[in-house]
Amino acid sequence: MKVHEYQAKELLAAAGANVPKHIVVKTPDEAAAAFDQLSNGGGAMVKAQIHAGGRGAGQLQGYPEKLGGVKFVPTREKARAVAELMFKHPLKTLQTGPEGQAINTMIVQADAAPAKEFYVAVVFDRAIGQPVLMASTEGGMDIEKVAHDTPEKILKVPFAPENGLQPFQARRLAFELGFTGDQVSKAEKIMLALSKVYLDKDATLAEVNPLAITKSGDVVVLDAKFDFDDNALFRHKDIEALRDLAEENPVEIRAGKASLNFIQLDGSVGCLVNGAGLAMATMDIVNHHGKAFGVGPANFLDVGGGVTAENAVEAFRIILSDSKVKAIFVNVFGGIASCARIADALVKAGREVGFKVPVVVRLEGNEVDKAREILNSVKDELPAIRVAPGLTEGAKMVVDLAK
Repeated sequence: MKVHEYQAKELLAAAGANVPKHIVVKTPDEAAAAFDQLSNGGGAMVKAQIHAGGRGAGQLQGYPEKLGGVKFVPTREKARAVAELMFKHPLKTLQTGPEGQAINTMIVQADAAPAKEFYVAVVFDRAIGQPVLMASTEGGMDIEKVAHDTPEKILKVPFAPENGLQPFQARRLAFELGFTGDQVSKAEKIMLALSKVYLDKDATLAEVNPLAITKSGDVVVLDAKFDFDDNALFRHKDIEALRDLAEENPVEIRAGKASLNFIQLDGSVGCLVNGAGLAMATMDIVNHHGKAFGVGPANFLDVGGGVTAENAVEAFRIILSDSKVKAIFVNVFGGIASCARIADALVKAGREVGFKVPVVVRLEGNEVDKAREILNSVKDELPAIRVAPGLTEGAKMVVDLAK
């Protein structure tokens, strides 16, 4: 689960980090009023709040001049005008897709006047089985380029999750980044707050970019990002309450209510699979055989091992709601899940929903013979269903049908 920048900052501030003052706004007039409170005789920042990175380098869709989602404004009139444009035009970044993302919320933030920017984040390093505090002197919008071109500029400090990041580790990293004097303790405090929220709230990513030294010598969090483990939200009702459904794909929300792991993509082959690993392999093999013809997976969909007929029927409804889908590939390896249960769900879905596109089915494992009997018994009633003898044959068949 993602949260907005202002929510991430509020979590960090509660943990002891130094965060510039900001006001959440929903209208241009609120932005102008917030400017009056925060500008202190100078300017302020207007920042779009969407669940995507690269906002500063983005572009407002349908607006001819260059204007991204982060803008310095020198006057209250400019704050109102910029906010009006941002609310009117979707923001397109490298992470939003070509259609952009509608802006429903912004913050007006006191201008911190940054003199030097850094990058700091906590992620889990699977190679060593520990969280790692990462930092770089090259903070800002191009951190991905830094990681790719000059990885030696990214410093890493592993720490034990049972003990948390230790103060001496944060201080040492602050020195290595070039902080001096009382800036060291200020940077240390922010790093400790970042790691604390990461561990306490079951985050999968905790990022401050940029962490800045201001012209006055202060150290502040200018931007922050958190992703949280969906499977741990039952432990953190306060984090779950921060969820903004307006930022999420409605189809993915619908799938979540049916206990389906679903991510919408832009291909033409709908996939229904049991198991995340098998779902990834299914997407890969569809892409392998279909890439030359412009055919690829339309979704990632893992129905899980405890799938019910009702959930499977809802899965078909969701897949078929996508007008781009030209064929469906059902790939089930029966372990905990029964192939016969999937076959029953297929038949039920065909009768209730109606298959407007061909459905290629590959089944192996638990109760596969019974499943094949079920499917063979409805060949005349549901001719859209085609049974494939194996995975490769099924992938080739569904690609040919989707072409």
